[in-house]
Amino acid sequence: MPVPSYDDLFNPLITAIRKLGGSASIPEQERAVAELLSLSEKDVAEIHRGNRTKLNYRLAWARNYLKRYGLLENSDRGVWSLTPKGLKEATVDKEDVKRVVTAFRRKEKKKEKGEEVDGTASTWEDDLLELVKRITPSAFERLCQRVLRESGFIQVEVTGRSGDGGIDGKGVVRLGGILSFHVLFQCKRYRGSVSPSVVRDFRGALVGRADKGLIISTGAFTKDARIEAQRDGATPIDLIDGEELVAKLKELRIGVEVRQKMVEEIIIQRPYFDEL
Repeated sequence: MPVPSYDDLFNPLITAIRKLGGSASIPEQERAVAELLSLSEKDVAEIHRGNRTKLNYRLAWARNYLKRYGLLENSDRGVWSLTPKGLKEATVDKEDVKRVVTAFRRKEKKKEKGEEVDGTASTWEDDLLELVKRITPSAFERLCQRVLRESGFIQVEVTGRSGDGGIDGKGVVRLGGILSFHVLFQCKRYRGSVSPSVVRDFRGALVGRADKGLIISTGAFTKDARIEAQRDGATPIDLIDGEELVAKLKELRIGVEVRQKMVEEIIIQRPYFDEL
């Protein structure tokens, strides 16, 4: 079946988060909703615009509406959870939800920025991701290096050597000042979805050279790519997609300024990316 409209995703999303224990990351939500609706791999990978899938895009708007309606809340770490109201309501009337959010959006319309897409304004996440996709490959590697350093990696080095199996850099994660893990990473400035073959090829290059692998992409990862990344008996590979990357840039305040007002305002610092 095709990916439903954002308002037809309200109840599947609530059901999925409830099944996941009342809270879930965005990738967990996408997998659970896809399984709940029996979406095919082709449906899940269908692109809405740029490198963003229709499922990802429409779930983002579903979350936005349900948050305004008081059923969902989210943390700075990108974890969404059901509010007490959300835990009580098994299903919601989509027209009730839309009425509440429409009233809110009328107030916000005067200061709305960004182009209209399918009747909705582009989000700061869309704008930031598009900006990151436009920087040069070497600048993207430096950006990833900065993200890893700010996230606690030590000895982060960008190698970027051709013919090295797609390995763009290496670093060390130190836990509690006692345990160290050597990580090789790959930077994928993609506009489409990353396939499982990319994950397999990268794993082949890092076997025997690191404890873990990490792929950072501006694109999305297909369901099969995520399964391949955590395949039993193989070197584990962590994946950071475009949506998770921009959330991390916001969290770490890299090229992003967050102004705390009555409503959170996200300011993208465009000169930062121009000068990378």
